[in-house]
Amino acid sequence: MAGARLKDVAERAGVSIKTVSNVVRGKVRVAEPTRRRVLSAIDELDYRPNASARHLRTGRSGVIALAVPELVQPYFSELATAVIAAAREHDVSVLIEETGGNPASELRVASGLSDLLIDGVLLSPQGLDQVTLARRERRVPLVLLGERDYEVAADQVLIDNVAAAREATAHLIAGGRRRIAAVGFLSDPLFTFSQQRARGYLDALEAAGLPHEPELTPLVPAFSRTAGQAAMRGLLALREPPDAVFCFSDLLASGAVRAVYDSGRTVPRDIAVIGFDDIEETRFSVPSLSTVAPDKRQLARLAVEALLARTAGDPEAPHRTLHVEHRLVARESTARA
Repeated sequence: MAGARLKDVAERAGVSIKTVSNVVRGKVRVAEPTRRRVLSAIDELDYRPNASARHLRTGRSGVIALAVPELVQPYFSELATAVIAAAREHDVSVLIEETGGNPASELRVASGLSDLLIDGVLLSPQGLDQVTLARRERRVPLVLLGERDYEVAADQVLIDNVAAAREATAHLIAGGRRRIAAVGFLSDPLFTFSQQRARGYLDALEAAGLPHEPELTPLVPAFSRTAGQAAMRGLLALREPPDAVFCFSDLLASGAVRAVYDSGRTVPRDIAVIGFDDIEETRFSVPSLSTVAPDKRQLARLAVEALLARTAGDPEAPHRTLHVEHRLVARESTARA
C-alpha cells in the first residue's frame, strides 16, 4: 500500500494506533505476540514513519545531524558510532554528513542543512573560523565538538588538549627519554588544537628543565600516516636523532613507527613513540601504541544530551562548555629500553 499510515497498520494488526506507535518507537514494552503482529503489518504495508508529520505534531523530527571532516579517519568513524549509540538511547536518529573540513560545507551544516528536517547539529569543525561561524543563520541548535574553543553562541564539548599533551610528554620523560620530538605542529592558525597540543608539549619540557629545540618540531601538512612517516624520516636524518616522539595523532604515530623500522631501528628500544586519540588499531599494532585516550563515549553522550536539552528547552539559555575526560594509555611503544 503506497503511503500507508499508522492507522492502516493498526487496522491490519487489529490493535490501537497507540500500540503501533509504541512498537515503532520501541520505548514501551509490548507483548511479544502483539509486537510480532504489528511488525508483520508494517512489512506487509511497507509502512515508513513520516518525519514531516512528526515534526508538525511535536515540533521535532527525531533526527539530528553529525558532521565530521572525514569518516575515513578512524577517530571520526569511532566517534560517529558513539554518537549513534548515544542518540539511540533517546530514540533519536543520526544523519551523518562529511564536510571534508571545507569551511563552506561546515557553515552549511552549522546553519542547519535547510533542505532537511533536523532538530539540531553536532559539528566537529576543522576549517571554519570563528568570525564566519558567528554569522551563521541560527535556524537550529548547534553543539560544537572536539578541540577548538570558539567564542560563539553554541554549546561546546571539548577535550583538554593542553593537559593531555603535557601528560603524554611527561610520560616519555618519566621513561628516561631526554631528546623528545613532537610531530603535529601545523602552520595554519585555524588548527588551534595543534597549537594547544604544542603548548602542552612545551610546558612538559620546561617543567623537566629540557630545552625546546626547533629542529625537533617539524611542521606537517596534515594528521596522516604519510605525514607522520615523512616527518619521522626528517628527524632520523638529524645529526642527533630524538630518542622519543610525541605525535599529535595516532595516524601520525603509525607513520612515524613505520619510518623508524624502515631505518633499521626499533620502537621502543631506539625511539619511544606515543600518539593521541586511542583509535582501535593502536591496540593491535606491533608494537602496541601508547596514546592519549579521550573518552569518546562521554563526548558523544554529553554532546547528544546538550543538543536535545537545547531543542527541548529555552534556545536563548546561556550556552555551556563541557569538558571530556581523557587518560594516558601506556603500551609497548613507550616501554623502557
